Amino acid sequence: MESKEAQWLSWFVRYLEVEKNCSAWTVTHYSKDIEQLFTYLSTKTSKHLEELVHQDVRYFVSHLVDEGYSKRTIARKLSSLRSFGKFLEREGFLTTNPFLHAYSPKQDKKLPRFLYEEEMDHWLGLLPTVTPYDRRDKAIIELLYATGIRVSECSLLHLEQVHWQSGTVRVFGKGRRERYVPFGKKAEEALHDYLQEARPKLLKEGVESTALFLNNRGNQLSDRSIRKIVEKKIQQTAVQKKISPHAIRHSFATHLLNGGADLRTVQELLGHQSLKTTQIYTHVSKERLYTVYKHTHPRA
Repeated sequence: MESKEAQWLSWFVRYLEVEKNCSAWTVTHYSKDIEQLFTYLSTKTSKHLEELVHQDVRYFVSHLVDEGYSKRTIARKLSSLRSFGKFLEREGFLTTNPFLHAYSPKQDKKLPRFLYEEEMDHWLGLLPTVTPYDRRDKAIIELLYATGIRVSECSLLHLEQVHWQSGTVRVFGKGRRERYVPFGKKAEEALHDYLQEARPKLLKEGVESTALFLNNRGNQLSDRSIRKIVEKKIQQTAVQKKISPHAIRHSFATHLLNGGADLRTVQELLGHQSLKTTQIYTHVSKERLYTVYKHTHPRA
């Protein structure tokens, strides 16, 4: 028989999927964070969820710290639990939300990793186009840099979402929010090359797919596969600086700001709900300005 807590989680997942229209990725992580609390309660305490008070939540945070979780990860888990508690309180299952005033550990301010324009241009120029997989991988990386879209968004693209006449791609971001993001000539060339020379060879007989990027079985590439592709291309081209798919997104935003784009435009292109999330890139740009100043001003 399903436990009461498991039933509550099931209803919460349904709420996230139907009412909040959350992505599968978001729902999965919420579920895992909440299930981790259930495991902690059943193995480390004798309390049930409705018996929790603020002090119990603090003990759980201490447990996560002892387990070696980063401050960022703990903050995300607490955010999941706050949402879960809010839902349960609203539905009348809890009288108060014990996670409401659980403060996340103060996070270290880290500037996002990125490549300078010259480094990115050099790396993209090293990408091979010998095999169909090479052509596909180059198209993926060029599109990631040209648009700044998330890997999860890239993996879900279908052919009809690429609008050639306007030079834009229709993207469904977090919460299934729709936005149109432009792409430039280099990405267009890489996409055309992939679609004409590589994708037909990746399609398997009897497999019909409208997915933009295909794997070796003719099915849609997963976001995990795209991450592996980026890592593989870094190794093949012997790039010294650490690059990740998210570093490509960071580079996209930083280069736009360095080129004079306003923060609101970058926010819209990245699909950020809050301008505060986008403001981290202003710090990166200021660092770049300072570096240029130090190297070019005669009395710096």
